[in-house]
Amino acid sequence: MKGIRRYDLDWLRVIVFALLIFYHVGMFFVPWGWHIKNNHIYEWIKWPMLFLNQWRLPILFVISGMGTYYAFSKRNLCQFSWERIRRLGIPLIFGMLFIVPPQVYLERLTKNQFSGSYWDYFTSVAFNGVYPEGNVSWHHLWFLPYLLIFSLLLGPVFIYLLKKEPGFINWIKKIFSKTFGLYWLIIPLYLLEACLEPFFDITHALIDDWFNFSFSLVLFFYGFLLISAGNVFWTSVDKIKSKALLVGIFTFFGQVFIWIFLEDGYLVHFTEALLKVGNIWSWILVLFGYSAKYLNRKSNSLTYANRAVYPFYILHQTITIILAYFLMDLSWGLFPKASILILGTFGFSWFIYHFIILKTPLLQPFLGLKKKRPK
Repeated sequence: MKGIRRYDLDWLRVIVFALLIFYHVGMFFVPWGWHIKNNHIYEWIKWPMLFLNQWRLPILFVISGMGTYYAFSKRNLCQFSWERIRRLGIPLIFGMLFIVPPQVYLERLTKNQFSGSYWDYFTSVAFNGVYPEGNVSWHHLWFLPYLLIFSLLLGPVFIYLLKKEPGFINWIKKIFSKTFGLYWLIIPLYLLEACLEPFFDITHALIDDWFNFSFSLVLFFYGFLLISAGNVFWTSVDKIKSKALLVGIFTFFGQVFIWIFLEDGYLVHFTEALLKVGNIWSWILVLFGYSAKYLNRKSNSLTYANRAVYPFYILHQTITIILAYFLMDLSWGLFPKASILILGTFGFSWFIYHFIILKTPLLQPFLGLKKKRPK
């Protein structure tokens, strides 16, 4: 097993995390709930948000699963587990102590659940109880504990498959090599979506988030399987990418039709579940296929962005909410507010990363940065 760098996967990771900033800015304006809301809601924004929401996190779990394959080319199980604890656990704790509390504080102010300075809040009630009733939360950092647990749970399974079960990997390669063979992987996703999703709302709270936990765990496992198939996967996804694009368009608009014109029922639910998992998986294949064709090349921009993306992820939502708090009651339109939020979130995240984090080695492990290797 060789540790080969896939620059297209690095680009995808950077692009999808960048889209997360746009998505969280959009949450300020859409009809459904968020931590703070604009004084005017725009109904039409929900359509691009619904499209983006279905595959943006699933593909990150798949990419993360792919990364475990490469990680095991340089580490044994103990080294891998300890590295995951350091890279995911330390930033999570740091984020819950120092990055997330300003978000909860501003939410409490807007809902008249607290009055006073941030210092008063931080030193008195910031760590009282668990959110939403209390104030302790990981908010947008929920991805980290899930990914940490997935890594620790499936690490031994991955080692076993790589060392003891080459026959299973060969069987997977045979399935993937068939026309539409990659679509067999939607069957477990469909069963979870159809049978588990109606009973468990997505909470991101880990202990009661059974559908989201199971669905994301399967996607993480899929990432490992796809990379384990090697060139068979990349050849198959290249052949199927244009077909997957058509399937993705059809399944998404099929869902839109159901949302607008049909009432919920057993037949509608099972049909929508099939369309949803088909849509999610199709766009994942589309992104892998076209990024492999056009983005699998090294660049200095990628090197910088790939290292910056983790601190950006940790910082961005707090910056967005702080900016949104000062914009929420202004009588400005969508464009000026959204522009300030997008440019401000990227700009302040970059400033903190470039001028503070990169120049403060002691701070870097708390923001998920590894030591930079000498050239």
